Amino acid sequence: MVRLAAVFVTIAILCGSSSSPAPAKDKNITVFAAASMKNALDDVDAAYAAKTGIKVIASYAASSVLAKQIEQGAPADVFISADTDWMDYAIDKKAVNAATRVNLLGNSLVLIAPKDSGINQVTIGPGFDLAKLAGSGRIATGDVSAVPVGKYARAALEKLGAWQAAESKFAMAESVRAALTLVARGEAALGIVYATDARIEPGVKVIGTFPADSHPPIIYPVAATTTAKPEALSYLSFLRSSAAKAIFERFGFSFLVSPTT
Repeated sequence: MVRLAAVFVTIAILCGSSSSPAPAKDKNITVFAAASMKNALDDVDAAYAAKTGIKVIASYAASSVLAKQIEQGAPADVFISADTDWMDYAIDKKAVNAATRVNLLGNSLVLIAPKDSGINQVTIGPGFDLAKLAGSGRIATGDVSAVPVGKYARAALEKLGAWQAAESKFAMAESVRAALTLVARGEAALGIVYATDARIEPGVKVIGTFPADSHPPIIYPVAATTTAKPEALSYLSFLRSSAAKAIFERFGFSFLVSPTT
């Protein structure tokens, strides 16, 4: 009888364990984030997973591409854009929960050249002749009609009076990281990217920084989608934490909110 009772206890334990909630380590969320965030956000996501046991599946691309994918029903829980326009777009399309939106990070715009280029430091200001500087080479940046870095680049060059002469020399890339790669490989003589991108690519050097007032502020808003899992709110909270702030700043981003503990 004792043995039979033990068997029943064992069966009860097994049945109980099979119906218990899945541990946190089996949970995950999907984050759609601007391509320029990859290195920093990978580290942030690893820290979040270590703390909560929730895995973050990140998909990186141009903000324009991601916003439209979310609009079309892609299974994302969180959207991080490299500009406010595409976040506004996603909110207007009822794809993102406006109440969860936070303007999280800032960045700056820089001019880069291949590491072994003979072009060195230049001063970027009114009358800056980018076309002359590029010579017969190409200038890489994101698509100026859609990709945030390209939009910032065009705005800056128009304000500085350099766009019209340089427009024909531009090689429009699908994302800021694609533009960065073109310059690193020497396939473009110059590139306009974010300071954080130039910082992680050893194949390029920064030869100038665009004045902050030459283009709209570079702001990275973050929000949960309208179909987000409950865990998304925990993730958004972690993005505002002191731990996340330290990681983002290590990669060169500016932190635009007061960090939580």
